[in-house]
Amino acid sequence: MARPKPHAIVPIMADAVRTVLVVEDDIAVARVLVALLAQVGQEAVHVTSGSEALERLEERPFGAVLTDLQLPGIDGMALLREVSRKWPGLPVIVLTAHGSVAVAVEAMKAGAMDFMLKPFDKDELLYVVGKALASSQSLEEQVPGATRAGADLIGDSPALRGVLALVRKVAAGTATVLVRGDTGTGKELVARALHEASPHKNGPLITVHCGALPDSLLESELFGYEKGAFTGATTRKPGRVELAHKGTLFLDEIGDVSPAVQVKLLRVLQERAFERVGGTQTIKVDVRFVAATHRDLEAMIAKGEFREDLFYRLNVVPIRVSPLRERTGDVERLARHFCGELGQANGRPRIAFDEAALAFLSTQPWPGNVRQLQNLVERLVVLSDGDVIGRTDVERELGVPALKPLVAATGDQSLDAQRRETEKEALMHALARASNNRTLAARLLGVSRRTLYNKLAEHGLA
Repeated sequence: MARPKPHAIVPIMADAVRTVLVVEDDIAVARVLVALLAQVGQEAVHVTSGSEALERLEERPFGAVLTDLQLPGIDGMALLREVSRKWPGLPVIVLTAHGSVAVAVEAMKAGAMDFMLKPFDKDELLYVVGKALASSQSLEEQVPGATRAGADLIGDSPALRGVLALVRKVAAGTATVLVRGDTGTGKELVARALHEASPHKNGPLITVHCGALPDSLLESELFGYEKGAFTGATTRKPGRVELAHKGTLFLDEIGDVSPAVQVKLLRVLQERAFERVGGTQTIKVDVRFVAATHRDLEAMIAKGEFREDLFYRLNVVPIRVSPLRERTGDVERLARHFCGELGQANGRPRIAFDEAALAFLSTQPWPGNVRQLQNLVERLVVLSDGDVIGRTDVERELGVPALKPLVAATGDQSLDAQRRETEKEALMHALARASNNRTLAARLLGVSRRTLYNKLAEHGLA
């Protein structure tokens, strides 16, 4: 059956979502494809090989890939499989002069959205590309895209795109997810993205901050209690597990849970059933569990501090969120985002960073990760005199030279060694400014006290 005309179903407007990556080694055909897309206002980027296509995909997001099968080096089928693995959900259209039913079936099984033969029909090609871009836009609105997750996860680094690719893969299921990473990296935002893209998205997202509550309170907070279960229990209270029915329960800092509570959590994860404190009635729940921790759970297991069986129940799908120092390419985008958001909130909608300030921010080690950057931007927005935040403003608030920029490695000193040295100097400078008051030092650095203690221990300053 003939496909409908593109303008009748999926128009490609001048503001269409993102860009088409055209992978074609025949320069004449590539020029025709790029010109055809340009006629309808659609931007296209042309590469001549599969390896170059993968490099471009690592560098920036695309709305769709249009590829030939016969390519030098990595052929179109191998490229298709790699794109499906690394960027699941990114639409790939195969365009080839060497087509057959068997090849078409193989391409569709490998993840192709559509399969077209050369010579191609102009209207058919535009229809297929329009459909692919619409699919890409729909996916980005529903699930965290290559550059954002709702309005929360901001960035375009390979590390963040890897996280979002995993979110896309696992969100549709019910498997338990363990999000790991340093404090302040955005683990809760990953949990929210998983929930918003899951079958449970119409249910509640319930968060429990496990490290903030003592055992007795954590147990009743999780499982609820019956009237008379303990002194002060004057009415029945449902717990967070029960409230999360048909939704998602996010267990933040799961590594801080005591062995006694770990046993009860294990049962809930295994059977999706529990009893309230002081109760005898077994309650069944339909809950998707997401847990997060900054701690080394494997080391805790070796010390007998964390149950191995609970770890395996939690670690069904592990997702690691990289520290900000490993995705410095995201710093500028995050800083601009926070500046715009906090500028509006503080009555300074015109305030912005200049390029020198943004470049300088990208050189910093950020021991407190995204949270530290956000706190710094807020201070700059509030304290800066004009509408332009310059490098000198940033240096002033960072306490330079304590947080001097990292430079390329020289001699036998690696970049990581320089980063650790700079981080240690930042900690020492903050402690000196705070007269060794660790609460104040943590505030100066824009990190939590827990993060400060961890970093002090890491650098032998505890």
